[in-house]
Amino acid sequence: MGLSKWILLLLTHPNEFRSLAQFYLFHEKKRDITSMKEHATSGWDRESMRRCWAFLDQTSRSFSAVIKELDGDLARTICMFYLVLRGLDTIEDDMTIPDNVKQPILRSFHKHTVTPGWKFDGCGPNEKDRQLLVEYDVVVEEVNRLDASYRDVITSIAEKMAAGMADYAHKAATTGSIYLDTISEYDLYCHYVAGLVGEGLSGIFSASQKEVGWLKDQLELSNSMGLLLQKTNIIRDYREDVDEQRYFWPREIWGRKEYGFNDMKDLYAPHARERAMWAQSGMVVDALRHAIDALDYLRLLKNQSVFNFCAIPATMAIATLELCFMNPQMFDHNIKIRKAEAARLIMRSTNPREVAIIFVEYTRKIHAKAVTTDPNYLRISVACGKIEQWREHHYPSHVVLTDNRTSHNQEDARSRIITVEQARDLELAKKKRMEEIRAAMHIPGYKPPTPPSEISKLEVALYVAGGMSVIVLFAAIIVYCVINYLE
Repeated sequence: MGLSKWILLLLTHPNEFRSLAQFYLFHEKKRDITSMKEHATSGWDRESMRRCWAFLDQTSRSFSAVIKELDGDLARTICMFYLVLRGLDTIEDDMTIPDNVKQPILRSFHKHTVTPGWKFDGCGPNEKDRQLLVEYDVVVEEVNRLDASYRDVITSIAEKMAAGMADYAHKAATTGSIYLDTISEYDLYCHYVAGLVGEGLSGIFSASQKEVGWLKDQLELSNSMGLLLQKTNIIRDYREDVDEQRYFWPREIWGRKEYGFNDMKDLYAPHARERAMWAQSGMVVDALRHAIDALDYLRLLKNQSVFNFCAIPATMAIATLELCFMNPQMFDHNIKIRKAEAARLIMRSTNPREVAIIFVEYTRKIHAKAVTTDPNYLRISVACGKIEQWREHHYPSHVVLTDNRTSHNQEDARSRIITVEQARDLELAKKKRMEEIRAAMHIPGYKPPTPPSEISKLEVALYVAGGMSVIVLFAAIIVYCVINYLE
């Protein structure tokens, strides 16, 4: 941002100016992959790896920044994983490649990825990431340098993803359309292009030993993480996709009778905005059903850099869903969350509790924008309620964390109940202790000490008299014995 933009932002959005200033001043990079001490894990000392890092920056600047902060060799491994899948996606998206050429390339792409010297220059000149495939031999070189456990995960996911992409590309080439009819077909498509990415990342995390070994077996949670992000992008990119004749919204959602649409292009007609937002609402409901699994997945992660890598895109996704929900601008052009909001999310997405709070904040905004005339109103309410319920179950809102200690918000009725219960428990503990003491006094063989009793004056006189009598008696005996002895 230039100086003029900073000044304009300060004058028009002072809170956003403050957030961006805090981000740039206080958010430190976790590592610098170009430094000498990082060469062993980042591969920056090799020309081929430097070229791969450059490709990563060109294809996705935001994603690149998150990848580079991963610990150890995870950054380099996931960089290669991303470039392999980006190359695969570029071939699948390129409509200038004939189907008879595209099919064998896609279905053998996992083999090409480990074949030294392989590259492809058959993409159209206007394809955004064409150069990546033209120089794909450097990607192949670096993939073959990876540990075998990483390489096996990458090639396995590439093979599965390529098979799914090839099927959809063939359908588009033979039918002239990639309309998805049912939600099941929509889920399957998203699984191929994003759910498998989640599975691959879990496999890489486990192979790195920075996360538990069984994380790679959490296929449903990994798939849901990918589906949440992919479905959010599909909702946001509606106009761009429709203009390029890519129809990813399932007819089962937008084609309901009460909406009255026969074609996805009809959704951005000015006179149909209300009904179009109902269809959009149905898409948001469908995306939100993966939120709980995404939160569950994040709770499994222990490494901080891995958590940040997964949590930041998830919080960005829920913020994007809130931005799109009931927003008619989405049907006119591509919309994105503001930079300041993105900066706040990056700084806050550091632990599962805070991520859960972020999810609740945005789902409350979604629910606040919902209208009762929307046929999906009840489903939206339930979906938002489930996220709120998950947060309250795992991280109750009345529990306040301060300086590594927990306290309770006394304004919350639950806190007052806890206070009463704690007082009752303390009273019960005292009562139980007294009962234990009383019971100990009745143990067999146990003789409680006799308390001292008061002695009357008569008893004292009798004791004295008795003592004097004994003394007089002993004295008489002694005198008697002496007299007899002297005689």
